[in-house]
Parts: sequence; C-alpha cells; structure tokens
Amino acid sequence: MKISVELTLTPLQDDFEPAIVNFINKLRASGLKIIENPLSTQVYGDYDEVMDLLTEEMKVALDSIERGLIYMKIVKSDRSDYEPHT
Repeated sequence: MKISVELTLTPLQDDFEPAIVNFINKLRASGLKIIENPLSTQVYGDYDEVMDLLTEEMKVALDSIERGLIYMKIVKSDRSDYEPHT
C-alpha cells in the first residue's frame, strides 16, 4: 500500500536548527521520495518502508532534543504528483 506522510518537527528549545537539519538529512538519505517546503517535509512510498524509516528516525530526532513535537499526517495514496488547482 502506498502512503504519503507530511511531517513537521518542532523542537521547543533555542538551539532547534541542528535537530531539524539532521532529521531531514536522514530522510533524504533513505532513497524514498522526499519533498520539502519551509513548513514541512513529505515522504512518499510503501507503507512498511516509510513507517520503518519514520519509527527509527523520529526516535533519533526526539532523543536529540530536550523538548519538542512531531506533527504527522498520513494519506493512504501516493500524492507526490499532486498539483494545486490554479
């Protein structure tokens, strides 16, 4: 089953940038399709592959910060080719 996941990592601390950059770099290195924008990162692929990656990398990201949040939305389909109506 294909899924699309939108993630936002929000460290609640002053030195927040390294945790976000490291998290995104780990996602990029996965080989999955990744699309980034200023507010979130989207990950596209097979459910098991995406969720295995996220389970591991979200734990690493949360371990690297004192306090923080991860917002996650999951859509059951590959929405990587979505283009908004203009």
